[in-house]
Amino acid sequence: MGKSHPKMYDTLSSDHPIDPTRYQVANCYMGRAGLINSGGASSGAADLTEAVTTAVINKRAGGTGLILGRKAFQRPVGDGVALLEAVQDVYLDKSITLA
Repeated sequence: MGKSHPKMYDTLSSDHPIDPTRYQVANCYMGRAGLINSGGASSGAADLTEAVTTAVINKRAGGTGLILGRKAFQRPVGDGVALLEAVQDVYLDKSITLA
């Protein structure tokens, strides 16, 4: 079980999802090992929105990618390709930078 200081929950971090993701990046040897977040299980119609939102948070925090197997491959091919392309577009978009 990991240990953390109690201040992590009330002083050092905020409720914004970029903050804990930045701590994950810092725990990856200060970014020397890329942070690749899990995209989570396929949950239906909201998958595209969730994947793009997670990709933006990950990229703005300094992460390097997402694992999207279940979200992409548990749906019709066209829908899965569209989801992967949308996430790829986030990482290729130069206007989405570190927060």
